[in-house]
Amino acid sequence: MPTAEVEQHQFQQQDATRLSQLGGWLFRHRTATPVPFFVALLFVRSGEAAPSPQLIAAGVTIVAFGEGIRLWGVHHIGAISRTRADRLGPLVDNGPFALVRNPLYLGNIALWAGFALIARLVWMAPIIIALLGFEYHAIVRWEEDLLTSRLGAVYRDYMARVPRWIPALRRARGAAREGLIEDARPSSFASSAADPFSWRDTFFSERGTLIAIAVGYALLWIKARF
Repeated sequence: MPTAEVEQHQFQQQDATRLSQLGGWLFRHRTATPVPFFVALLFVRSGEAAPSPQLIAAGVTIVAFGEGIRLWGVHHIGAISRTRADRLGPLVDNGPFALVRNPLYLGNIALWAGFALIARLVWMAPIIIALLGFEYHAIVRWEEDLLTSRLGAVYRDYMARVPRWIPALRRARGAAREGLIEDARPSSFASSAADPFSWRDTFFSERGTLIAIAVGYALLWIKARF
């Protein structure tokens, strides 16, 4: 390999390492990092759109969609989604995890974008999406390094089959036609994915997010009255 290409490759590896290290830090603090967004949604008035039932309805719909994705994901992955440590549960590759590797993060982005519309700060929605997108991309790079180092070929095979961010909807439709939507994985994964959790356990695990959504609705309603 020519010297210039070697140096470029080394720089790329260094950048990837720094991004992964940043992702590890963000993973441990991922509950606190969105707090500035919520403070902004509560107190920023500049650029507010005119009151509009359609805008509010759109925001509520997007929030519900995002939380629906989260509930579906938590139903399959369970309370391990709440951990701040780097412990691992079984590799889950069914439900939404058969379509995209990071459905919970996509659900989070939808939640915050929806709240930006409810707050009538339409201009803030793309900023939130961009910032959270960068944060979650860094976290995912760290998670992928960790999972690859611990699970090896099993996780590399999963990464090869399931996209990181863009859901494999065409694959889902094909699996559904063949009746394989819940088990569209090779035999090497037969014991890797746990059975779905009960919906009671799912809602219990997700109670913190559900409470935060209710509090967010209440505070934005109060903001709209003053």
